[in-house]
Amino acid sequence: MAKSWREKFFSKKNFEIKTIQKNFWGHVAGSKMLIPTPLIIQEYINHIESGKISEVETMRNDLAIEYGADFTCPMTTGIFLRIVAEYNYENLSKKGTEISPFWRIIDPNSRLSDRLSFDKKIIINKRNEEIQC
Repeated sequence: MAKSWREKFFSKKNFEIKTIQKNFWGHVAGSKMLIPTPLIIQEYINHIESGKISEVETMRNDLAIEYGADFTCPMTTGIFLRIVAEYNYENLSKKGTEISPFWRIIDPNSRLSDRLSFDKKIIINKRNEEIQC
């Protein structure tokens, strides 16, 4: 049986910093790569101001600096960002549950938005709601 988004969200508890052994994603062997957790990504998103949009690349750079790495793994960041979005989308319908504003960082025209289980119009509508407030 497949894990739920909630189980996936809470499954990775600790971040890692690995020294890469070969060139990867434009970084040379010996560079330190941060592998974050879904919670770290969610906490970053929670600090994006209402009505503002941030870029995934900016988040990766900020997290690398914060955790003392040279860069943040783009693959795990994408995977964990999807987990954060899916987990919080599930909580959208639950009254009284705070959710992380994933629409502030996921571009509705990105490949990631195409992979989400829900319609990317949710992202567009949430962004528009914040702009109008």
